[in-house]
Amino acid sequence: MVVLKSVRPAISCSSFGFDGDQLVPLHKVSFVNLTLPASLLSVRLSSRNNAKLSLVQATKESSTASTNDSAAVFSGENLHQIATNGKATNIVWYKSSVGKVHRQEVLQQKGCVIWITGLSGSGKSTLACALCQALYSRGKLAYILDGDNVRHGLNRDLSFKAEDRAENIRRIGEVAKLFADAGIICIASVLSPYRKDRDACRSLLPEGDFIEVFMNVPLQICEARDPKGLYKLARAGKINGFTGIDDPYEPPLNCELELPQKGNNCASPCEMAEIVISYLEEKGYLQA
Repeated sequence: MVVLKSVRPAISCSSFGFDGDQLVPLHKVSFVNLTLPASLLSVRLSSRNNAKLSLVQATKESSTASTNDSAAVFSGENLHQIATNGKATNIVWYKSSVGKVHRQEVLQQKGCVIWITGLSGSGKSTLACALCQALYSRGKLAYILDGDNVRHGLNRDLSFKAEDRAENIRRIGEVAKLFADAGIICIASVLSPYRKDRDACRSLLPEGDFIEVFMNVPLQICEARDPKGLYKLARAGKINGFTGIDDPYEPPLNCELELPQKGNNCASPCEMAEIVISYLEEKGYLQA
């Protein structure tokens, strides 16, 4: 038994609703609410004057919209599952017929996230730019999510407190996941000092698609570089909670690539980019 619960007029048409096998004329019908039994596998709605009921949202309480056709059939196996995720309720995941594999075929590459982490001044952004340029020269599409750049827009409402840093990384991880799903090589250049936050981002992606690159540069060298003058301000007590000074940096335990620097022996950005590209080639990310 499918019960017609209510009718919301919207457009003028000639259509018929039903209660069980009994047809009920419904004038000026656009949307109707139906209660569907959980065991219902399929429903066929027949009508006159070429009216069709097409599914808009379906659970036990379902909403259908009237369009043109002789009849409509929708099956229980096609009903969208209403979900709750965190504070988001009554949401549905809509799947496109064009998926990641199709997008990768167009781009002739595989989407992934290259997550560059390290202290401020370790060369994360410099490597990201060199890597993006090297990929571009090979005809590959990449996009950089730089920690500072993201705070100009998406994350401008976040401070540098521990809880806001965690949210900053979470948002960047979710955006990076979307880029990878689009078939793009996403280069996330983010300090990301806490191991658990990086691991949470890794868990968002399929196995192998999160490539953690650790810029293993000693604090002394990073502080000597101090490209933005932040270490000087932190030492003077003008910046609190600065990573490496009065807030910890937790180095990766099992990163895919480590780019170390000892003393004055430092590879050039282009040389480091080639190391990352060699990894991508070996793992098949530069072909569909």
